[in-house]
Amino acid sequence: MKNILYLIFMIGMILSSCDLYETPESSVGKDAIFTSEDGMRTYVYSFYNMLPSGSSLNQVEVDLVDFGAINNISSFITENAYSETSSGGWSWGDLRNINYFIENCVEESVSESVRNNYIGIARFFRAYFYYSKVRSFGDVPWIDRPLDVEDEALYATRDSRELVMEKVYEDLEFACNNITKTSDASGTLVTKWVAYALASRVCLFEGTYRKYHNLSLDTSADTWLSRAVSMSEFLMNSSGKKLYTSGGPQKSYRALFTNDDPKTDEVLMAVCSSEDLGVLHNANWKWTSPTYGNRFSMTRPFINTYLQLDGTPYTSKVGWETEDFYAECQNRDNRLAQTIRTPGYMRDGEPTAPDFAGYSFTGYQPIKLCLDGKNYDNAALNTNALPLFRYAEVLLNHAEAKAELGTITDSDWAKTVGAIRSRAGITGGISTKPTTIDNYLKSFYFPDISDPVILEIRRERGVELCLEGFRFDDLRRWKKGDLLLKSWYGMYVPELNVPIDLDQSGSYDVIFYTSTEGLNSAKDLTGDWNVAKATCATVYVEEGQGSSSKLQLVEEVAGAEGYYLTWDKPNDYKRVWGDKQYLYPIPASAIVKNPNISQNIGWENGATNDGN
Repeated sequence: MKNILYLIFMIGMILSSCDLYETPESSVGKDAIFTSEDGMRTYVYSFYNMLPSGSSLNQVEVDLVDFGAINNISSFITENAYSETSSGGWSWGDLRNINYFIENCVEESVSESVRNNYIGIARFFRAYFYYSKVRSFGDVPWIDRPLDVEDEALYATRDSRELVMEKVYEDLEFACNNITKTSDASGTLVTKWVAYALASRVCLFEGTYRKYHNLSLDTSADTWLSRAVSMSEFLMNSSGKKLYTSGGPQKSYRALFTNDDPKTDEVLMAVCSSEDLGVLHNANWKWTSPTYGNRFSMTRPFINTYLQLDGTPYTSKVGWETEDFYAECQNRDNRLAQTIRTPGYMRDGEPTAPDFAGYSFTGYQPIKLCLDGKNYDNAALNTNALPLFRYAEVLLNHAEAKAELGTITDSDWAKTVGAIRSRAGITGGISTKPTTIDNYLKSFYFPDISDPVILEIRRERGVELCLEGFRFDDLRRWKKGDLLLKSWYGMYVPELNVPIDLDQSGSYDVIFYTSTEGLNSAKDLTGDWNVAKATCATVYVEEGQGSSSKLQLVEEVAGAEGYYLTWDKPNDYKRVWGDKQYLYPIPASAIVKNPNISQNIGWENGATNDGN
């Protein structure tokens, strides 16, 4: 793994291009690359620089999601804060590098199967590149050759989504059929199964996007969904991959994200780190610091979607609305305690509750991607590998595609969603598909969905894949961007102006107070404030809407005693979502360079994100 990391770094220094018409610079020459397998292998390592770093990957889902409260609203959903002048991402240098390799990989002294293997890897990365561009911008120019400075294609119009995505599928098919590597002990390289995993992801996205956005294109939504089924099914039947279960339901899920070496039973490909090479990431720093990150804190409505261990919805439990933090965390899907700090969570041998002193707004503080040792907290020191592709996602892609096609069976359910839930310790509803709608899930999240199977698969994607970078894409393809406007609610607080032992560890963790008198009274109740203050945070709250922005507020529970925490509710009105936001505007600079590039509808002439 260390050798691979080193090679990727060095090749990124040797081979580079920054625009469509610039030839990648090389200190070794074309012949040395394309006349041997070693040269081809070395060149394709440069493509891996397209992938996110560990520091980027651990932060891929900290805004533009509906289940996290943060300290700064994304400009993309802040009214009139985003336009073509602030848009980015119209960068094509990676594509130039890929096309240069594909065009020149023709040396007949190297066997066709060897050449096709490396072309397959190149076409995997081209599909990866274009999938990102289409998700962001919709129609984009399709370019499958390296261009020179006078090439007319530099001033081409945008090609249709239909054309581009069919080309993407062709690239993925070629990659799946021609990449020869089927195993990789390091878990860091593109294999045949990684290609199939990306294909299943792309096909599901495109099929559901076309369905829920009512796109009338030549290739139907059902065709794309059928492609997702076939790609995921082949991987499931042929790869030998399986869900990682070592350590049991209480440990196996989080182990996928906290180990230095990828758990390759399940992880198809990961971004790895190395202390020896100084390739580290900053997950702990970001997920614990009061100032370095955006203090992402999960919201109570999302926490409510975690099932009970018997497989029934938590919100079907009598009195769930007023369960305190300790009570709500009992007998729940074991992934809850492996995703956020819950009672029993330990750091350096000490019980550790959510940190209200400098991090959490809601009480639901994520731990999924970071390590438990406090020594990792104050710099980019993390060594844990973070997955890019894993088998659980493929199972969920398979289940959702079949559910959308109306062909999912009990057997399909058992080997996909049922298997994932079983890994998490859930005992009920794992062998047969659901027949009853969870009214809470439907009413709060998906009021337009009446199929209990689709509802439960959407629940499962949220729980299983949270913080891995899927949620914004899921909301966009389901046409549910309006969920980004939901208020940010936190844990239930039974009483104000009293000390609270959140995790029942024997130490007070927080006081939510409304006045100086209330705070002093609460301090007295601790018995010895000089001792208690070592672990007990004090948080000033106001009831209702508060008197100014960005205050920690509490809201009375309707029809019951107690309160819910809320965060930044006075600024809810600033968040907007309109149909045009399912695509980003083409950057104004790109249109200046190529006037033949048209702007996405609604973003023309400097229009902002005004909610329309």
